[in-house]
Amino acid sequence: MSIAETRFAGIDFEGAGSAPGRSDEPVQIAVVHLLDGEITDGLSTYVCANNPVTWAARKVHGITDDMIANAPSLTELWPEVRDNMTGCWIVAHGAATEKRFLRAFPFHGFGPWVDTLSLARAVFPSLPSHSLGAVIESLGLQGQPEICCEGFRWHDARSDAIASLVLLRHIIATCNLRHADPQILQHRKA
Repeated sequence: MSIAETRFAGIDFEGAGSAPGRSDEPVQIAVVHLLDGEITDGLSTYVCANNPVTWAARKVHGITDDMIANAPSLTELWPEVRDNMTGCWIVAHGAATEKRFLRAFPFHGFGPWVDTLSLARAVFPSLPSHSLGAVIESLGLQGQPEICCEGFRWHDARSDAIASLVLLRHIIATCNLRHADPQILQHRKA
């Protein structure tokens, strides 16, 4: 199977923030899809958290306790998460956070994983920053239709998942990988 035939699922979570004595938990999830250059919506929703959203987290993503009060729990979202990710290569920018939140579903079997942070560092090592927003801006991708559309904003799970797929699509095009084996996208540091 080639990259052009591979279905990718970009995933992003936003968290409630950690505090002394408690770990971070998701307050928003989004999964969007990329197949042969076309990005399409999948799942995008707030997630009810057991703890209040910290002040620091609110400053980053703007999600408040009121916004998540009636949202489903991550466990309630499991069937939809599973349906949107099964059979896909999973894409995230700095995938460790997404992997950590998905540990709520042991033995989920999602993958293989493509980390666009790792790929961006390998393909564009001289960029001044490899944060998702900085890479998108440095590469001139902020004009892509999926990014310049109404409602796009950084630190929104759907927007960040879309941006990860826009970056992946750009790397595939830049490196002429459309007909390559998708394994090449699993960049590993030597």
